[in-house]
Amino acid sequence: MAKRTIALSLLGTQLDFGGKTIDRWNKWRPNVGLCSQEDLVIDELHLLHDNHRQNLATTVSYDINSVSPETKVILHAVNFVNPWDFEEVYAKLYDWCAQQHFDTDHNDYLFHITTGTHVAQICAFLLTESRHYPGRLIQTSPDTHNSNRSVGRVQIIDLDLSKYDQLAKRFDKEHLEGKDFLKGGIQTRNAQFNQLISQIEKVAIRSREPILLTGPTGAGKSQLASRIYQLKKRRAMVDGEFVAVNCATLRGENAMAALFGHTKGAFTGAQRARDGFLRTANNGVLFLDEIGELGIEEQAMLLHAIENKRFHPVGSDSTVHSDFQLIAGTNRNLKQLIAEGKFREDLLARINLWTYQLPALRQRLEDVPPNIDYELARFTTASEQQVQFNKEARQAFERFAQSPQALWSGNFRDLGAAVTRLCTLADSSRITTKDVSEEVARLLQLWQREEDSFACLHRFVEPSHIAQLDEFDAHQLDYVLSVCERHKSMAAAGRELFNVSRESKAKVNDSSRLQKYLAKFGLSWGDIAG
Repeated sequence: MAKRTIALSLLGTQLDFGGKTIDRWNKWRPNVGLCSQEDLVIDELHLLHDNHRQNLATTVSYDINSVSPETKVILHAVNFVNPWDFEEVYAKLYDWCAQQHFDTDHNDYLFHITTGTHVAQICAFLLTESRHYPGRLIQTSPDTHNSNRSVGRVQIIDLDLSKYDQLAKRFDKEHLEGKDFLKGGIQTRNAQFNQLISQIEKVAIRSREPILLTGPTGAGKSQLASRIYQLKKRRAMVDGEFVAVNCATLRGENAMAALFGHTKGAFTGAQRARDGFLRTANNGVLFLDEIGELGIEEQAMLLHAIENKRFHPVGSDSTVHSDFQLIAGTNRNLKQLIAEGKFREDLLARINLWTYQLPALRQRLEDVPPNIDYELARFTTASEQQVQFNKEARQAFERFAQSPQALWSGNFRDLGAAVTRLCTLADSSRITTKDVSEEVARLLQLWQREEDSFACLHRFVEPSHIAQLDEFDAHQLDYVLSVCERHKSMAAAGRELFNVSRESKAKVNDSSRLQKYLAKFGLSWGDIAG
């Protein structure tokens, strides 16, 4: 379905006035000429005018309807006390744009810059460049070679307007709105986190280079990636989809096909062709969470796709195109994975231009209260039931949440789950101190079980390193450490751990195998024996 064309223009008090008689049709008038083009149909024209020029605006609207019945003209009274005052003109045009809903999926937008003062024309440049008006510029002019002098000609202008200074006050406000949006409206208090979000907001609207989000599970990487996409979408910087993929779910031969697509019959079970995640994200954003879990071959193809915007689907000799922005997420130490041969150094070099470490909840305890408010509001939206703490209960929960007892091992996921349970179990839509006491006991028991299940792990590995381990690696390493603790030598521990595979080896190397395994996690036998 073809997009509709919507134009914004100012009434030209001199140029659009062609007289009150039929003679006006012998003169070129910018807004009438704009809507008279054979090869450009304006479906909707928003015409801004001073309320003292209502009659002229009505006449122009009537004339446009005569030459272009398919054009819907919408008049807007916008008064400029001084049309040569830069600050006033920009502010009023800015505010007008801010009140509109721009649907760039279904409409093409044009800003007509022929009419109005030079100040208004420059403001049109700035608003279009900054994407507050998500369209292109168009100008009209007389055409002496056309027998119908009233039509004139048009020219659509795409310019790099980065040399123009932006009005700092207005853009500071927009910058704050962008930061609030990325934070989900949460009034966070942690200065370091706020500074991080401030930079991410700038990068999101100024760059299409890959972004790497690191941090422990539950720190909010997925939510932030989604909001980065939504912010870019609001600015009409992307018109494709947001495609989120958890790379930990991509295993074996299906991983390549899922990412890059495949042709029909490319492998057993490929009964029809599939685009794949990269192609689906064309002109949009691709979020690869847990990118450290990708296989080496998939990493190589991903690097090629990022750099060339082209790749081969599985089973195809032809390349396909996809221009996506990559956001990658991980809770793993990618440099350590490179040392272990599990991650490509060239891929990390390509995706770490903008790298941001999201802090754990324990590092942002001052942000607990606003996040509680956020979770309460989210519960209200989801359940259509408003639940609140009473004063004593709120104080008790905040006191615990910010105390050393609160481990928040699942970070904001743990906090969200706790608030959800409190809201669900609260009677009369009021959370009491009794409810809080029961939830605190539940959380302490949950975290105690987690600590008990990894007792050896917690004795020998720093909590920050444990947070970067997959569940599988954490359980395996905890078991290996428990075996090591029971033995006086590395050889003895190795004999127990490799009791079956060692029998098939001509040369037994239990100690060497165990030493290499521990080294993967930065451990040595001396750490355990000590």
